[in-house]
Amino acid sequence: MFKNSLLIVVLFFSIQTANAQLGFSHEVGAIVGPVGLQSDYGERKDFDTNKGNTGLGIGLVHYINFAYRADCNCYTKDTYFNDHFKLRNEISWSKTKLNHFGKWVEPSKTSLAADALRGTEGVASILNLGSQLEFFPFSIRDFVAGGYTFAPFISLGAHYNSFSPSYTKNEDALAMEALVAGSPSGQSNIFKKESYLQEPLSSWSIIWSVGTRYKLTPLSDLMLDLRWTYYWSDWADGLNHNGPADKNYDWNVWLNFGYVYYLD
Repeated sequence: MFKNSLLIVVLFFSIQTANAQLGFSHEVGAIVGPVGLQSDYGERKDFDTNKGNTGLGIGLVHYINFAYRADCNCYTKDTYFNDHFKLRNEISWSKTKLNHFGKWVEPSKTSLAADALRGTEGVASILNLGSQLEFFPFSIRDFVAGGYTFAPFISLGAHYNSFSPSYTKNEDALAMEALVAGSPSGQSNIFKKESYLQEPLSSWSIIWSVGTRYKLTPLSDLMLDLRWTYYWSDWADGLNHNGPADKNYDWNVWLNFGYVYYLD
Protein backbone atom coordinates (compact mmCIF):
# COMPACT_ATOMS: atom_id res chain seq x y z
CA MET A 1 0.00 0.00 0.00
CA PHE A 2 2.83 2.42 0.86
CA LYS A 3 4.52 1.66 -2.47
CA ASN A 4 1.27 2.30 -4.34
CA SER A 5 0.74 5.62 -2.54
CA LEU A 6 4.34 6.66 -3.21
CA LEU A 7 3.97 5.82 -6.90
CA ILE A 8 0.83 7.94 -7.13
CA VAL A 9 2.59 10.88 -5.47
CA VAL A 10 5.49 10.62 -7.94
CA LEU A 11 3.11 10.49 -10.91
CA PHE A 12 1.15 13.41 -9.45
CA PHE A 13 4.15 15.72 -9.30
CA SER A 14 5.42 14.50 -12.67
CA ILE A 15 2.14 15.58 -14.24
CA GLN A 16 2.38 18.97 -12.54
CA THR A 17 5.91 19.44 -13.87
CA ALA A 18 4.63 18.72 -17.37
CA ASN A 19 1.80 21.20 -16.90
CA ALA A 20 4.33 23.87 -15.91
CA GLN A 21 5.70 23.75 -19.45
CA LEU A 22 2.34 24.78 -20.93
CA GLY A 23 2.75 28.38 -19.79
CA PHE A 24 -0.12 28.63 -17.33
CA SER A 25 0.55 30.27 -13.98
CA HIS A 26 0.63 28.31 -10.75
CA GLU A 27 -0.45 28.76 -7.15
CA VAL A 28 0.53 26.79 -4.06
CA GLY A 29 -0.92 26.69 -0.60
CA ALA A 30 -1.79 24.83 2.57
CA ILE A 31 -5.12 23.89 4.18
CA VAL A 32 -6.17 22.80 7.66
CA GLY A 33 -9.47 22.28 9.45
CA PRO A 34 -11.90 19.98 11.30
CA VAL A 35 -13.14 16.79 9.60
CA GLY A 36 -16.38 15.05 10.59
CA LEU A 37 -16.40 11.39 9.50
CA GLN A 38 -19.81 9.74 9.03
CA SER A 39 -19.24 6.02 9.40
CA ASP A 40 -20.45 2.84 11.11
CA TYR A 41 -19.40 4.24 14.47
CA GLY A 42 -22.31 5.93 16.21
CA GLU A 43 -25.95 6.47 15.34
CA ARG A 44 -27.00 7.99 12.04
CA LYS A 45 -28.28 11.60 12.18
CA ASP A 46 -27.30 11.87 15.84
CA PHE A 47 -25.87 15.20 17.03
CA ASP A 48 -23.44 13.62 19.49
CA THR A 49 -22.12 11.34 16.73
CA ASN A 50 -21.61 14.26 14.38
CA LYS A 51 -19.92 16.30 17.10
CA GLY A 52 -17.89 13.50 18.69
CA ASN A 53 -16.50 11.76 15.61
CA THR A 54 -14.58 14.80 14.44
CA GLY A 55 -10.87 14.93 13.71
CA LEU A 56 -8.36 17.14 11.93
CA GLY A 57 -7.25 17.35 8.31
CA ILE A 58 -4.21 19.03 6.75
CA GLY A 59 -3.04 19.29 3.17
CA LEU A 60 -0.98 20.91 0.42
CA VAL A 61 -2.70 22.32 -2.66
CA HIS A 62 -1.52 23.33 -6.12
CA TYR A 63 -3.56 25.32 -8.64
CA ILE A 64 -3.24 25.79 -12.37
CA ASN A 65 -4.48 29.27 -13.20
CA PHE A 66 -5.58 29.32 -16.85
CA ALA A 67 -6.16 33.10 -16.88
CA TYR A 68 -2.49 34.08 -16.66
CA ARG A 69 0.77 32.99 -18.30
CA ALA A 70 3.80 32.80 -16.03
CA ASP A 71 6.26 32.57 -18.91
CA CYS A 72 5.43 36.02 -20.26
CA ASN A 73 3.72 37.75 -17.30
CA CYS A 74 0.66 38.26 -19.47
CA TYR A 75 -2.95 37.16 -19.65
CA THR A 76 -3.94 34.12 -21.68
CA LYS A 77 -6.53 34.21 -24.43
CA ASP A 78 -9.75 35.68 -23.04
CA THR A 79 -12.10 32.70 -23.04
CA TYR A 80 -14.86 31.81 -20.59
CA PHE A 81 -13.04 28.69 -19.42
CA ASN A 82 -9.75 30.51 -18.80
CA ASP A 83 -11.47 33.25 -16.83
CA HIS A 84 -13.78 31.08 -14.71
CA PHE A 85 -12.04 27.76 -14.01
CA LYS A 86 -8.98 26.58 -12.07
CA LEU A 87 -7.59 23.08 -11.65
CA ARG A 88 -6.86 22.19 -8.03
CA ASN A 89 -4.46 19.35 -7.23
CA GLU A 90 -4.11 18.20 -3.65
CA ILE A 91 -2.45 15.83 -1.26
CA SER A 92 -4.04 15.77 2.19
CA TRP A 93 -4.30 13.65 5.32
CA SER A 94 -6.88 13.39 8.08
CA LYS A 95 -7.13 11.53 11.36
CA THR A 96 -10.35 10.99 13.29
CA LYS A 97 -10.94 9.23 16.61
CA LEU A 98 -14.20 7.27 16.50
CA ASN A 99 -16.63 6.22 19.24
CA HIS A 100 -20.16 4.89 19.38
CA PHE A 101 -22.70 7.58 20.26
CA GLY A 102 -26.51 7.71 20.34
CA LYS A 103 -29.42 6.06 22.13
CA TRP A 104 -27.79 2.60 22.25
CA VAL A 105 -25.02 3.81 24.56
CA GLU A 106 -26.96 6.21 26.78
CA PRO A 107 -26.16 5.97 30.53
CA SER A 108 -29.51 4.23 31.07
CA LYS A 109 -28.35 1.33 28.89
CA THR A 110 -26.66 -1.22 31.17
CA SER A 111 -26.58 -4.34 29.00
CA LEU A 112 -23.41 -6.11 27.91
CA ALA A 113 -24.11 -4.94 24.35
CA ALA A 114 -24.20 -1.29 25.44
CA ASP A 115 -21.02 -1.72 27.48
CA ALA A 116 -19.37 -3.39 24.48
CA LEU A 117 -20.26 -0.47 22.21
CA ARG A 118 -18.95 2.01 24.75
CA GLY A 119 -15.77 -0.04 25.04
CA THR A 120 -14.97 -0.05 21.31
CA GLU A 121 -12.95 2.80 19.85
CA GLY A 122 -11.54 3.33 16.38
CA VAL A 123 -9.12 5.61 14.59
CA ALA A 124 -9.43 6.47 10.89
CA SER A 125 -6.29 7.78 9.17
CA ILE A 126 -6.87 8.67 5.52
CA LEU A 127 -4.38 9.87 2.90
CA ASN A 128 -5.97 11.62 -0.11
CA LEU A 129 -4.55 12.50 -3.51
CA GLY A 130 -6.46 13.93 -6.43
CA SER A 131 -7.81 16.87 -8.41
CA GLN A 132 -10.85 19.11 -8.53
CA LEU A 133 -12.09 21.53 -11.16
CA GLU A 134 -13.13 24.78 -9.49
CA PHE A 135 -15.68 27.12 -11.07
CA PHE A 136 -15.63 30.83 -10.22
CA PRO A 137 -18.85 32.62 -11.29
CA PHE A 138 -17.03 35.97 -11.28
CA SER A 139 -14.01 36.88 -13.39
CA ILE A 140 -10.71 35.42 -12.16
CA ARG A 141 -8.84 38.20 -13.95
CA ASP A 142 -10.81 40.90 -12.14
CA PHE A 143 -10.22 39.20 -8.79
CA VAL A 144 -6.46 38.86 -9.38
CA ALA A 145 -6.33 42.53 -10.41
CA GLY A 146 -8.06 43.59 -7.19
CA GLY A 147 -11.44 44.31 -8.77
CA TYR A 148 -13.21 42.69 -5.83
CA THR A 149 -12.26 41.19 -2.47
CA PHE A 150 -14.12 37.86 -2.48
CA ALA A 151 -14.18 35.17 -5.17
CA PRO A 152 -16.72 32.41 -4.41
CA PHE A 153 -16.38 29.03 -6.11
CA ILE A 154 -17.80 25.53 -6.36
CA SER A 155 -15.86 22.43 -7.34
CA LEU A 156 -16.15 18.79 -8.36
CA GLY A 157 -13.41 16.18 -8.50
CA ALA A 158 -12.08 12.75 -7.62
CA HIS A 159 -9.48 11.56 -5.10
CA TYR A 160 -7.60 8.34 -4.54
CA ASN A 161 -7.63 7.42 -0.84
CA SER A 162 -5.42 5.20 1.27
CA PHE A 163 -7.04 4.04 4.54
CA SER A 164 -5.10 3.01 7.66
CA PRO A 165 -7.79 2.16 10.24
CA SER A 166 -7.28 0.76 13.74
CA TYR A 167 -9.44 -0.11 16.74
CA THR A 168 -9.28 -1.11 20.41
CA LYS A 169 -11.75 -3.14 22.49
CA ASN A 170 -12.12 -3.39 26.26
CA GLU A 171 -13.08 -6.56 28.19
CA ASP A 172 -16.81 -6.02 27.63
CA ALA A 173 -16.33 -5.67 23.88
CA LEU A 174 -14.13 -8.78 23.77
CA ALA A 175 -16.73 -10.73 25.80
CA MET A 176 -19.47 -9.72 23.36
CA GLU A 177 -17.22 -10.66 20.46
CA ALA A 178 -16.76 -14.15 21.92
CA LEU A 179 -20.51 -14.44 22.53
CA VAL A 180 -21.44 -13.88 18.87
CA ALA A 181 -18.47 -15.79 17.43
CA GLY A 182 -20.60 -18.88 16.78
CA SER A 183 -23.43 -17.06 15.00
CA PRO A 184 -24.02 -17.82 11.29
CA SER A 185 -21.38 -16.28 9.04
CA GLY A 186 -24.00 -14.55 6.90
CA GLN A 187 -25.55 -12.78 9.89
CA SER A 188 -24.52 -9.15 10.25
CA ASN A 189 -23.37 -8.10 13.69
CA ILE A 190 -21.47 -5.04 14.80
CA PHE A 191 -19.76 -7.10 17.52
CA LYS A 192 -18.22 -9.71 15.21
CA LYS A 193 -14.45 -9.72 14.92
CA GLU A 194 -14.64 -9.95 11.12
CA SER A 195 -16.61 -6.70 11.03
CA TYR A 196 -13.43 -4.84 12.04
CA LEU A 197 -10.26 -4.33 10.07
CA GLN A 198 -6.79 -2.98 10.88
CA GLU A 199 -5.19 -3.47 7.47
CA PRO A 200 -4.47 -0.74 4.88
CA LEU A 201 -7.01 -0.43 2.08
CA SER A 202 -7.61 1.99 -0.76
CA SER A 203 -10.56 3.43 -2.64
CA TRP A 204 -11.63 6.27 -4.90
CA SER A 205 -13.91 9.05 -3.74
CA ILE A 206 -16.04 11.83 -5.22
CA ILE A 207 -15.46 15.39 -3.94
CA TRP A 208 -17.92 18.30 -3.92
CA SER A 209 -17.11 21.63 -2.33
CA VAL A 210 -18.21 25.24 -2.01
CA GLY A 211 -16.02 28.06 -0.80
CA THR A 212 -14.52 31.47 -1.36
CA ARG A 213 -11.18 33.19 -1.83
CA TYR A 214 -10.34 36.43 -0.01
CA LYS A 215 -7.74 38.72 -1.60
CA LEU A 216 -5.11 39.25 1.10
CA THR A 217 -2.30 40.77 -0.99
CA PRO A 218 -1.69 41.02 -4.76
CA LEU A 219 0.10 37.64 -4.61
CA SER A 220 -1.80 35.80 -1.86
CA ASP A 221 -5.33 34.75 -0.88
CA LEU A 222 -7.04 33.33 2.14
CA MET A 223 -9.46 30.50 1.42
CA LEU A 224 -12.50 29.01 3.15
CA ASP A 225 -13.77 25.71 1.75
CA LEU A 226 -16.55 23.35 2.86
CA ARG A 227 -16.10 19.91 1.31
CA TRP A 228 -18.14 16.71 1.13
CA THR A 229 -16.29 13.48 0.31
CA TYR A 230 -18.09 10.24 -0.52
CA TYR A 231 -15.84 7.17 -0.44
CA TRP A 232 -16.53 4.20 -2.70
CA SER A 233 -15.87 1.95 0.29
CA ASP A 234 -17.36 1.16 3.69
CA TRP A 235 -13.94 0.43 5.22
CA ALA A 236 -12.60 3.97 5.68
CA ASP A 237 -13.24 3.65 9.43
CA GLY A 238 -12.16 -0.01 9.64
CA LEU A 239 -15.73 -1.13 10.50
CA ASN A 240 -18.23 -2.74 8.12
CA HIS A 241 -21.01 -4.67 9.86
CA ASN A 242 -23.47 -4.75 6.91
CA GLY A 243 -26.42 -4.30 9.26
CA PRO A 244 -29.86 -2.83 8.44
CA ALA A 245 -28.67 0.63 9.50
CA ASP A 246 -25.55 0.35 7.35
CA LYS A 247 -27.13 1.86 4.24
CA ASN A 248 -24.32 4.03 2.86
CA TYR A 249 -20.59 3.99 2.33
CA ASP A 250 -18.45 6.15 4.60
CA TRP A 251 -18.29 9.88 3.93
CA ASN A 252 -16.99 13.01 5.58
CA VAL A 253 -17.43 16.77 5.77
CA TRP A 254 -14.31 18.92 5.98
CA LEU A 255 -14.30 22.65 6.73
CA ASN A 256 -10.83 23.80 5.75
CA PHE A 257 -9.06 27.10 6.04
CA GLY A 258 -6.24 27.81 3.61
CA TYR A 259 -3.54 30.16 2.44
CA VAL A 260 -2.69 30.36 -1.28
CA TYR A 261 0.36 32.04 -2.81
CA TYR A 262 0.71 33.01 -6.49
CA LEU A 263 4.01 31.90 -8.05
CA ASP A 264 5.74 34.35 -10.36
